Order: sequence, then structure tokens, then C-alpha cells
Amino acid sequence: MRRIRAVIAVLVLAIVAVVAWRMVGSKAPTPAAAPPSAIPVQAANAGRQDVPVYLLGLGTVQAFNTVTVTARVDGQLDKIGFVEGQEVKKGDVIAQIDPRPYKAQLDMATAKKAQDQAQLANTEHDLERYTTLSAGNYTSKQTLDTTRAQVAQLNAQIQGDQAAIDSAKTQLDYTTITSPIDGRTGIRQIDEGNIVRAASNNGIVVITQLHPISVIFTLPEDDLASVSEAMAHGPVVVDALSRDNKITLDRGTIALIDNQIDQSTGTIRLRANFPNPNDTMWPGEFVNARVLARVAASALTIPSAAVQRGTNGFYTWVLKSDSTVDLRPLDLGEDNGTIAIVKSGVNDGDQVVTAGQYRLQPGSHVQIQAPAASPTAANQAGDKKTP
Repeated sequence: MRRIRAVIAVLVLAIVAVVAWRMVGSKAPTPAAAPPSAIPVQAANAGRQDVPVYLLGLGTVQAFNTVTVTARVDGQLDKIGFVEGQEVKKGDVIAQIDPRPYKAQLDMATAKKAQDQAQLANTEHDLERYTTLSAGNYTSKQTLDTTRAQVAQLNAQIQGDQAAIDSAKTQLDYTTITSPIDGRTGIRQIDEGNIVRAASNNGIVVITQLHPISVIFTLPEDDLASVSEAMAHGPVVVDALSRDNKITLDRGTIALIDNQIDQSTGTIRLRANFPNPNDTMWPGEFVNARVLARVAASALTIPSAAVQRGTNGFYTWVLKSDSTVDLRPLDLGEDNGTIAIVKSGVNDGDQVVTAGQYRLQPGSHVQIQAPAASPTAANQAGDKKTP
């Protein structure tokens, strides 16, 4: 019994000790929670600058002039005077048709005129004699009138002969086919030795003028007022860009706005001309046209990377003095993909977050980090340090 009582006493003491330890431990102060770690972000300042405002449209390159060179008289094609793809000037010989039949027609017309001129000279001498004899009543008045009519008839006939000569010369000139414009020849449509006909529509070659060159492009009809206003103040600059917008092919100006809006698409067509000195644009090519509509002077801007889109519209994260962020709704103007014009929402000098926004909440603590250097910049820096 003593042993049993001793064991029970030990157990009771152990239970009391455990309960007391737990009660003391529950009253001990819990350690303070660690402050949240700062979220790394990149930032930039809102500021004022002159911003070019562009209008973008999709266009097709067209030759400034396109001519299908055809024969104007029938005959055998004796000679081709160009190489396919060659640059030709206005007046350069493109082809030569056999001129002999037309030279013969010219000779016949010339001979006919000489014959009529000789007959006219003889008839004029007769008229002089009959005029003298008629004064002394040695010839009839009818003979005098008939001779005078013959002279007039021969004069008219000589005028017709001259017209025939001019026509024959023209036909002979048509046997030498020349380029009507400066341009580049395409693929030859016919070979030497073939018979060409004026009535044929196939032509000999197509010549396209590439300097200058044109671009036909479209803009939304809402942009018509902006373009018209810009053209009222002088030439409007247009940049022709590659399809990926990475390469500026050439810079030109708007030549005209089409006289009607396409109601099916709600767009207006425009033509812009480009000098194209390096043949960077080719007829039939698709390009992007970027029209400089105006320059917004001293506009408040932020980087386009700082603009976020939410269910209620555009917004940005603005850094506060205590290294926390605040969400600001934005009223935006034009955005060219690099910078955005802000009508309201931020102030000049505010810092806005440009990278790392996906983890932010209103009041989040942030730490500004410098943007990572690009490999190209790093390589350039390494080259400068190399002795």
C-alpha cells in the first residue's frame, strides 16, 4: 500500500507540474511578426515633353506611273532595245519595228506632192497668159475662170499631199518605240522576229516608275479631321515602315486625300509619295504608314510600360514617400507605344512603376531597382574597359 501511495503521489506531482508549466508558457509573450519584405520594382518619373502624335494605317506600295509599251503600227519586230529589269529614261529606244514599208509610203507621198507642185506651176503660167489675153479679148472668160479654178484645186491637192507626208512620217516614227517615262522595265512579253500589231493588248514590256513611288493607305474616318487640319498648315510627313514596324523604309509626304469615305469599312484612302532613292519599296508591297498628325507641346507623359488596364479602365502605380504604392486611375491621350500622354491621374514629377506591377497591392512596400543592362550594352561596356 505504501508503494501504491508513493506511485500515486509521484503521478499527481507530475500532472501538477505539467499543468503549471503549460499555464506559465501560455502567459509568455509571443514574438512580433516580421515586417513584410519589400517588392522589387522599376520606376520612372512623369514629366513634360513635346510628343509627336502619329496616326497608323496599312498601305500598299504602287508605282508612281505604270506604262504598258505597245506597238502603234503593224510589222515585224526587228530589235529589242532593253534588258529586262533595266532602268530606262524617257526617250530611250525600247524596240524597233521593220521601217521599210512605212519608208516607202513616205516616199510615195513625197513624190505625189512633187508631181502636183509641177502641175501647179504649169497651170499658174497658163493663168498668167490667159489673164493677159483676156485683157485684149483674145481668149474667152470661161477659159480664164477654168484655169483659175484649176490653180485653186492644185493648191488644195498639194495641202492634202503634205498631210499625207506628215501621216507617213508619223507612221514611220512609230516603228521606233521609245520609253514614255523614266522607270524600270519588267519581263519582256515578246521576242525579236515576231509580228506585232497595233490592235494587240499584250504589249512589249511594262515600265514602272519607282522614283518617286507612291503608297495608298487607309485611316479611320475619325482621323480625317486631324489629317485635313495638318495639311492646312503645310506638308504632312509620312513614314513607311516594314510590316513589323522595326525598319523605316522611307519618309515622304501626303499627296492627296480621297474624295469619299468607304462606307463599308468606315475608312478614308490617302496617297503619299516617297523619293525611294535606295529602292527600299517595291510595287505591290504591303507597308505600315505612320502619319505625323501634330506635335503635342509640353505634354505630361509617362512610359507606356507604366500603364495598366483594369476592369474600370487604365491605371498606374504611383510611389509614395514612405516607399509604398498607390493605385491611380488614368485619363490618357495618345500612346505611341513608348510614351503615353496623361490628361489626368498623375502629376509632373511623380514616380510610376514600370516593371514588377503584378505583385502590387495598394499600400505594398516596394524597393526600386535599376533596370538590368541589355547584353549589347554589357558587351559595349566590357569593350570600353578592355585596354
